[in-house]
Amino acid sequence: MENLIVIKIGGNSIETLTPSFFSQIRQWMLVKKRILIIHGGGSKISELSDTLKIPVKKVDGMRVTDTATLELTRMVLLGQTQPQLLMKLTKAEIPAIGLNAADESILNGSFLNKKKYGLVGKIDRVDDTLLGEILDKHIAVLAPMVLTDEQQWLNVNADTAASKIAGLLKAEKLYLMTDVPGVLHEGEIVRSLSPSTAAKLQEQKIITMGMQPKIKAAFSALSLGVPSVQITNQLTTLGTTIIQEGANENAIYF
Repeated sequence: MENLIVIKIGGNSIETLTPSFFSQIRQWMLVKKRILIIHGGGSKISELSDTLKIPVKKVDGMRVTDTATLELTRMVLLGQTQPQLLMKLTKAEIPAIGLNAADESILNGSFLNKKKYGLVGKIDRVDDTLLGEILDKHIAVLAPMVLTDEQQWLNVNADTAASKIAGLLKAEKLYLMTDVPGVLHEGEIVRSLSPSTAAKLQEQKIITMGMQPKIKAAFSALSLGVPSVQITNQLTTLGTTIIQEGANENAIYF
């Protein structure tokens, strides 16, 4: 899909979006960029889980999802975080539409590893025709959940979802937004990150459990052909650029 920019926003990031975020989106719209936002809601899901006394379990940074957690996830993503982001976009006079997997089966998927993660899925297909028609006129705000061929809802890690969708749709850029300005080492932003450097930082426990799925998703997007992948907390500020092995290694702060 030509001129596509995919942005992943976490639940915490939605609450702290600055005017520069909306200004950048408006600038992209003026030059006919298509903007697709994938939103998370992990912190709110965890908060509600605690309130309802539903245990939170994570494996490899991924939320293990049983039936109760799945229903809670749908409630938060479709009832809280997506409307919150849509209202902010509307207030900024940006035309946006909220979407989920049930909208004409726009996202189809299957189990990631049922035994290990439970009701957690991976994206297999995206209805690029329908999405293209929407993106020609609106910003699309999409929840990271899929429906299987048997109409079973599955939770999908938002970073993983954004990465796969960006790859399937041949996006020109992917922004994985977080609540820190990028991957940090001794208080400094790691300006570029290769697979070997990421592995080294993980061994040194500099890349934390929460950042690991984001790093994995970023490299996955690169392998799927997305030419530009950024981990940052601002669309207008350079964070950590994800690079292929051997490229710009001297630019890494270490």
